[in-house]
Amino acid sequence: MSRTLIEISHCNVDLELRPIEPSWIIEGNPVSRSHILSTSADGTASTIIWACTEGRFNWYYDIDETIMIMEGSIVLESDGMPPKRYGPGDVIFFRDGAHAKWHVEGHVKKIAFCRKTNPVMIGFLIRVVNKLKKIFVATGERRPASLMGAN
Repeated sequence: MSRTLIEISHCNVDLELRPIEPSWIIEGNPVSRSHILSTSADGTASTIIWACTEGRFNWYYDIDETIMIMEGSIVLESDGMPPKRYGPGDVIFFRDGAHAKWHVEGHVKKIAFCRKTNPVMIGFLIRVVNKLKKIFVATGERRPASLMGAN
């Protein structure tokens, strides 16, 4: 299957109903909706728009997820982290294995960047291969730009 190398999307898309796991709901009747904007070729990363109405619920993360709140606000708490309110422009990173209690105040809309984590050994091997590529790339050879520091 051929994929374009650059995909364009918009945050104002129709969202599909994606119910929260009923056993996670603490209070209220939160209704969540989402839309996948993009997915990586290997299926390990995606960008999602997610919105939810008022309510309180647990969320258990089985992926790494970085969110930016676009509209509304939430009060977030977790073990060792007292309740704190977040709103538009706030960015939060949840590691694979995290648990958080969400209190959506009215409504919230976020953009989420999700990535499935690799087992530790595979991650180590990927870093080794990338380091070796840096060592053996000819100095005059074109290298891709990176936002995460020098290549």
